[in-house]
Amino acid sequence: MALCLPQRVLPSRVLRPIACRFVSGAAPPAPTPVIMAAPLKVAAVQMTSVNDLSANFSICSQLVKEAATAGVKMLCFPENFSFVGARDGESLEVAQSLDGPVMQGYQSLAREFNIWLSLGGFQEKGADDKHLYNTHVLIDESGHIRNTYRKIHLFDVDVPGGMVYKESNFTVAGNDLVVADSPVGRLGLTVCYDLRFPDLYQQLRFQHNAQVLLVPSAFTKVTGEAHWEILLRARAIETQCYVIAPTQTGKHTEKRESYGDALIIDPWGTIVGRLPDRLMTGLAIAEIDLSLVDSVRMRMPLSEHRRPQIYRNASCI
Repeated sequence: MALCLPQRVLPSRVLRPIACRFVSGAAPPAPTPVIMAAPLKVAAVQMTSVNDLSANFSICSQLVKEAATAGVKMLCFPENFSFVGARDGESLEVAQSLDGPVMQGYQSLAREFNIWLSLGGFQEKGADDKHLYNTHVLIDESGHIRNTYRKIHLFDVDVPGGMVYKESNFTVAGNDLVVADSPVGRLGLTVCYDLRFPDLYQQLRFQHNAQVLLVPSAFTKVTGEAHWEILLRARAIETQCYVIAPTQTGKHTEKRESYGDALIIDPWGTIVGRLPDRLMTGLAIAEIDLSLVDSVRMRMPLSEHRRPQIYRNASCI
C-alpha cells in the first residue's frame, strides 16, 4: 500500500464538528462560526473490494492505521468499501442495519485510531428483504455516526461497450440532501452516480454552504476512462469546493471491473492528491485549506452573480 503526500502546506480555517441534515428544498442554514487552526490532512482510499466482509475489513483496518500514522484527520472510503457482490442479490444477503456488527466494526476503528471516517456506499438493510439503501455513513473520531446520506441517483444504465446496470432493482433511492460540519470543513455527502447531476452539488454549495464535497465511487472502467476526472474537476470549479473522491479499482469478479483514480481536488480545480498507479491499493493524501476556499470565492464571487430566479422564470426566446 502506498501514500501520496501533499506538496504544499497552507493556513486553514476549520469548522466545529456539528452534524446537520437538510431535506431537499429546506431553507439554507446560517453560516457556522469558524476558528483559525493549522491545516488538516484528509485522505481518499483506492482499493479493490471483494465479496468477503472480513477480507475487506482487514484491508480497511490497515488503511485506517496507515492514515492515522500519517496524521490524517478524515479518511474517505469508496462506494461498496465493505462488500462487492459476485452475483445478483448477494449484496442483499449481507445488508445490515446501521447498528449491526459490520458498521460497529468500522465505528471501533474510528474510535481506536481517533480519526473521522467517510464510508461511502454501505449496504444498509432496507424496509424489506428485497431492497437496501446505498448509504454514505459519516463517523467521527469517537466512533459516533454523525450523519448518513442515502444515494439519490440510482445507476440504471446501459453502458456503451459495457454491461447493463439496474441499481433500482434492489436499491431504494434516498430523498434528502445531507451536509455535516467536521474538523476539515462543511461536508456535502454524495455517492458515485450522483456526480453526473450538477444541480445536487449546486444545492449543497449555494443553499447549504458546503466547502468540501465527498464523492465515494465505484465507476465502471468505460465511464471512468471517459468522464471521471473531468466531472470531478468540473464539480470543484463550479462550486468552488474541495472534492474528495475515493475509488474502487481493478477487477472484483470476472464480470465486474472498476476504474481506479482516487483524487483530491482543490476549489480552483487543481488535483492536489493522487496515487501514482490507478490499480494500487493505497491513500491519496492532501491538506484542506479553507482559506483557499474563501480566497477563490472572494475573487470570483459566483454566489453573488447567480440569478436563480431568472433561471426559473425566464421564457426561452
